[in-house]
Amino acid sequence: MKTHKAISKRFKITKSGKVLKRAAGQDHFNSRESGKVTRNKRRDRQMSETFTKTIKKLVQA
Repeated sequence: MKTHKAISKRFKITKSGKVLKRAAGQDHFNSRESGKVTRNKRRDRQMSETFTKTIKKLVQA
């Protein structure tokens, strides 16, 4: 099975096995957000265990 390219571009697998993704909604309309929300959007999010299994299967195929 080949690597799923769309998934490999959107997710990063760390050395310890965590799956990270970029926070949603960063492209535009950010001036209306509070400073707290804007700062939190800069961080990468860790995926849940359920999604982690699926994503790892598609990336490391």
